[in-house]
Amino acid sequence: MSSGSPVSEEPGPRIIIDPPETTVITPLPKEPRPARKHQRVLPRLVSLDAFRGFIMLMLAAHGFGIASLASTSADSPLWKVLDREHVDWIAFHFRHPPYWESGFVPGMHDSTVGNPWLHMGVSFWDLIQPAFMLMVGVALPLSLTKRAHAGQSKFQRGLHALIRSVALVLMGVFLYSVNNKTTNWIFPNVLAQIGLGYFFVYLLTNRKLWLQVTAFFAILIGTWCGIHLTPPPANYQPEAVNASRERGDVFAPPYRQWSKNGNAFSTFDRWFLNLFPRSPELGPFQFNSGGYQTLNFVPSMATMLLGVFCGQILLSQIRPSRKFLALILLAATLWGTGVIAGATCCPIVKRIWTPGWVLFSGGYVIGMLALFYLLFDFLPFQILARPLVIIGVNSLLVYFLGELTTRWLAANVLRHFGGVIQWMLGQLANATHLLQNLGTPPEQAGAVMMTLFHPVIHAVSAVLAIWLICWWLYRQRVFLRL
Repeated sequence: MSSGSPVSEEPGPRIIIDPPETTVITPLPKEPRPARKHQRVLPRLVSLDAFRGFIMLMLAAHGFGIASLASTSADSPLWKVLDREHVDWIAFHFRHPPYWESGFVPGMHDSTVGNPWLHMGVSFWDLIQPAFMLMVGVALPLSLTKRAHAGQSKFQRGLHALIRSVALVLMGVFLYSVNNKTTNWIFPNVLAQIGLGYFFVYLLTNRKLWLQVTAFFAILIGTWCGIHLTPPPANYQPEAVNASRERGDVFAPPYRQWSKNGNAFSTFDRWFLNLFPRSPELGPFQFNSGGYQTLNFVPSMATMLLGVFCGQILLSQIRPSRKFLALILLAATLWGTGVIAGATCCPIVKRIWTPGWVLFSGGYVIGMLALFYLLFDFLPFQILARPLVIIGVNSLLVYFLGELTTRWLAANVLRHFGGVIQWMLGQLANATHLLQNLGTPPEQAGAVMMTLFHPVIHAVSAVLAIWLICWWLYRQRVFLRL
């Protein structure tokens, strides 16, 4: 991946040895020119690599198996060891909630209840994709500035952006087709969504601020008009398209046209996706069971533009303290505006990336970026970021390993080191008296722990193997880039 995004800075798939460790912070020139000796440079942004590594760690670990642990049957002895209510509360933040709306009253996990003006909370897992997309935008001005000073022409930079866009879309389609006999041409995967909008966001990077801001609001207003002014299908039947009134999937007027699989985006997909070849086993495309749509990429470009704004702030020559305050102010403004929009004119729905969601989630993820910047670029805690940076600099590889190999990795880690892991867990359980409610003999503690906490052990084993692969590549200074 590139700095701060799920894509990287070099064309083609290739292996890059010893990438530069500095980022030029002078403005992007109109024509390519060689770097001058007096140009001021700053060390690579540790916060960006650490933030990217943190998000990729969460994805590769699949939430560390906490959501799977919470789904353990009610009669399991696990609940004699752990408090199920507390585990459920934590697990809520490691899975996508079943509800159509994405904002919740703090302390509640049901978006169908509570005053809309108090829907200020969110599931952490719903913020993974906005963070992903924000990092793409943050990386763009940094990457283009460095490329320009390396002597690349505008044509070369544009061609690279276009190739990257196409490659990301195809990667997303590939991941959706892994378990199918033929190619499944569908585009809600995060890589495909980024790829569909990437080139357009590239065209806006390093332009005049007024043009970027105008484009940002044009995307939001255009999306709102496109959905709100398009009536729902006349034959819309929620139960036939995996929509549930109990989960709040169907809105009452005047927002009925924002309902799950009953909106302008889903109507477009019923036409667009059937233009592609589909295998007989799949049949004609009717609806996406989760409500995700191809045209989500349009408002997603606004999320990437927010990242561009953040990247331009980080590239600026203002003091670090002012950069942090600017990020916090932007985050607070977006979050507050998102809450207001959700309560008045635009539902906050991640699954179709509504304008309200762009603002609401943008506030949260920019706040996260600001925290990472405070800790690892403003305060002297860079050494603590190293485990995350090791993942962050090879994030494209981590994404694919997490999507394709976690079961295989976990099975082999447990096959070779299961005895050691079991012994360590037994020592931990006996030292903390964790299994005292089960009356487990000390010599059986390890085996019982392996059984009770299998989802977590499975997830941690896989992600530890991925981290060790990245650590070895980091030491060899080998980075997989697109």
